[in-house]
Amino acid sequence: MTPLQRYIAEEIATDHVEGLLSRREALRRLGLLGMGAPAAVALLASCAESAKQSTPTTTAAGPSASPSSAPPGAANAVPATPITFAGPEGRTLQAAWAEAAQPRGGVLVIHENRGLTDHIRSVTGRFAGAGYSALAVDLLSEEGGTATFTDQAAATAALSRIPQDRFLADLRAGLTELGRRVPGKRLAATGFCFGGGLTWLLLTSGTPELAAATPFYGPFPDGGHVTGSTAAVLAVYGALDTRVDASRPAAEAALDQAGLPHESYVAENADHAFFNDTGPRYQPTAAAEAWRRVIDWYGRYLA
Repeated sequence: MTPLQRYIAEEIATDHVEGLLSRREALRRLGLLGMGAPAAVALLASCAESAKQSTPTTTAAGPSASPSSAPPGAANAVPATPITFAGPEGRTLQAAWAEAAQPRGGVLVIHENRGLTDHIRSVTGRFAGAGYSALAVDLLSEEGGTATFTDQAAATAALSRIPQDRFLADLRAGLTELGRRVPGKRLAATGFCFGGGLTWLLLTSGTPELAAATPFYGPFPDGGHVTGSTAAVLAVYGALDTRVDASRPAAEAALDQAGLPHESYVAENADHAFFNDTGPRYQPTAAAEAWRRVIDWYGRYLA
């Protein structure tokens, strides 16, 4: 398995261990990834054992916002519209685009392993409402786009089969398109879960056009080095997300070695995917604080 395939498989297993997926559904999804039954059963058992041994230390969080309150940034969000643009090798890429009234910069938004969902479109519009025109590329464009998948697990499986080089090529094409739409402005990249890992991949593969990056709970590539980048990086983690947090020291060491401005925000009492207000791990207090920090970061390094 590639590192990204392993990450997706472990995420499915973790969802099962935490009660978000039944054993039957977890095995079905792992099967869609190409895992045989013995390997899938072994992975579920391994994740269950790791969960027993993991005892993350957290401190009490402040008062939580009401779960019914609007997600951070939603009050001023701009509707995102579907667009297409020229991608690499003559391919056409689909995307969601949201334009700020007076853009202070541009943000490439990289989706989770479910593809370009309504949640990611919403986040794209929130950045535009905060003054940063934003573009979210559908990394399943070649497969017809996320909307063509009626089974979300099948969309995830399709993403797992895409070569890493194609992800990088499509994301770089997205940055080129974003730069064309906000000429003369600095650019940033942000991504969530799987997309957070791809944000790190952009940084470790050399992306000089990025002035800033804000990966949300994305795994840092094994043995990765940040080269050819001058981006200021704010990395966002959840204190309960021990699986992804295990890669944080390597990420911080790589950023130190590269001499880039960087900070890590570890949200208290928050788990993986805590920013996604459509998911079961949404933590409104942590999400609001992460949003505040990201917008402040862009104010420092983009505007």
